Amino acid sequence: MSEKNKTIVSASPKTRKFARELGANLYSIKGSQREGRVTEEDVKKFIKNSLSNEKIIKKESDTQPYNHSEFGKIEILPIPRIKKIAGPHLQKSWSEIPHVTQHDEADITEMEIFRKSLRDLYTGEKISVTPLAFIIRALVKALKDYPNFNSSLDLKNEKLIYKKYYHVGIAVDTEHGLMVPKIRDADKKDITTLGKELKKVSKLCSELKIDRKEFFGGSMTISSLGGIGGSFFTPIINQPEVAILGIGKSQKKQIFIKDKFETRIMLPLSLSYDHRVIDGAEGARFCAHLRDSLGKDFAYKLAI
Repeated sequence: MSEKNKTIVSASPKTRKFARELGANLYSIKGSQREGRVTEEDVKKFIKNSLSNEKIIKKESDTQPYNHSEFGKIEILPIPRIKKIAGPHLQKSWSEIPHVTQHDEADITEMEIFRKSLRDLYTGEKISVTPLAFIIRALVKALKDYPNFNSSLDLKNEKLIYKKYYHVGIAVDTEHGLMVPKIRDADKKDITTLGKELKKVSKLCSELKIDRKEFFGGSMTISSLGGIGGSFFTPIINQPEVAILGIGKSQKKQIFIKDKFETRIMLPLSLSYDHRVIDGAEGARFCAHLRDSLGKDFAYKLAI
């Protein structure tokens, strides 16, 4: 349809913004209200139907379109057990949740100086604590101030379930595949305790000794690629949670501060959230909260 022949779609500014953020074309949506006015519910139904059509196409294309061996030598291996279990869950999350991902950077210069200077008061020995422990503290503080991020969506009963606990999921990379155990009651643990617990759950996952129960009942998940590399990415929400925080590898950058350039350590943040529960403005505020908590006043903000 040409621009000249397009009729004006009746929709509120809020609905237009909602459709734009989800990438939905209002001209393709049939409005349910008077004179064809489009509502947010119409946009949601349109997205849901579009995803259903994608599933049908995907089902039809599950079989290989041709024999790969016709073009050269190949090797066929079974899908690892952990990936076989996680695959359908990830696909379900990606297809059912309207993801929005926002990117930001936190200046962690002072935090890193402090972290690397930690020493035992009695022995003087250096204390090794991963930056992830500080990030968990910052995340818990943000969850307390923005409870929508610590909720789950009950579509059947049209309710939001707000959790009064703070169990943070940590994506652990093992040779068996990715696992997401929970750090329970993260709000009640200090930096050193969190560091020890992170090492403990990572070891249990690697040895396949982690209790299956530890993969459930989370508030929000952190997926950190800091130890590997990379900057921004699009982490997939771990359903039934409504948000996930992606962490990239920190880098030294020249930042313009008070009329001059300074070398600062910047940490990439990638926040994905369920747009049915969290809007863009709240997502931006959540990112800003994390950025401030990890910034130069981190010791005060995180009560270290």
